[in-house]
Amino acid sequence: MWRRGEGRFALIVLALWVLVAVISLIWTPQSLWATDGYHVWAKPSADHWLGTDGTGSDVFSWLMAGSRTNLLIVLLTVALSAVWGLAMVAAMVARHAALSNATVVAVDALISIPTVLVALILAVPLGASVTVIVIACGFGYGLNLARVARPAAVLAARSAYVESARSNGASGWRVLTSHIIPNILPVLAVQLSLSAGTAVLAESGLTYLGIGVPSGVPSWGHSLATSVKLINVFPLTVLWPGLIVTLVVVALNVFGDVLRDAIDPVANPALRRAGIGSRAMRDDDGDGDDNGIDDADTAQERAEDVPDTAAMTGRSAR
Repeated sequence: MWRRGEGRFALIVLALWVLVAVISLIWTPQSLWATDGYHVWAKPSADHWLGTDGTGSDVFSWLMAGSRTNLLIVLLTVALSAVWGLAMVAAMVARHAALSNATVVAVDALISIPTVLVALILAVPLGASVTVIVIACGFGYGLNLARVARPAAVLAARSAYVESARSNGASGWRVLTSHIIPNILPVLAVQLSLSAGTAVLAESGLTYLGIGVPSGVPSWGHSLATSVKLINVFPLTVLWPGLIVTLVVVALNVFGDVLRDAIDPVANPALRRAGIGSRAMRDDDGDGDDNGIDDADTAQERAEDVPDTAAMTGRSAR
């Protein structure tokens, strides 16, 4: 990944994001709760590197603290969407036709529900909170993941090596984790990176609507929501959080594409030359030995390699 220019860009941006989030736990240039009524909407200076907002708070300090809130939202959203989406994929490729068909219909029906509507429904009992963002985004993005990953998962589930594994007594869980998931990893990498990037955008949008991060909790969406009303008068206060959100979203999307190319043997010739494929294709017989061929095939190939002793004896006798 580091050899590609876009891969280096994504890794550097994401590493800086994580580093700033960790540093903000112990240090920020100014206290988050320090306000200066005499220097509201101030321009960047030595005391306030990115200026101040409408309450006189330091914009840079709030953006630093907001990085950990957005990082937490992204990690929880990706984890929830992965678990929820893979659960739907497992049901879609189940051997029971009724369960598989019902899951497909359910996913097609639920995927039409907007994420914002789910967030609005959750905000009634839960109020504005990070939980609303995580559940709403994880629910919607998990359905998208299942919808996109289903063709590759079905193709893997109907393959000869999966049938061989099942005939050798492999459980459904082993088939899922050892054969189906490794074969859809490139799809998962792209979809989860898209989910991460969209979660950052969703946090900004839902916070602006008042159903996302509550007031008093630093986040990039909160910084945008509090300054966008005066964008014509003080554009710099909107520029900084908007620029950060744009860079992070682009980096997450690029990271998913580069990661897919790195782990997909179809897109990465180096993997094909090295003979590296998915674990599922190296363990066709489901016996866990990763030998790449069935035991019966091994015995047959060994038998073909053994010289015909009787024929050789006959020829020597003649």
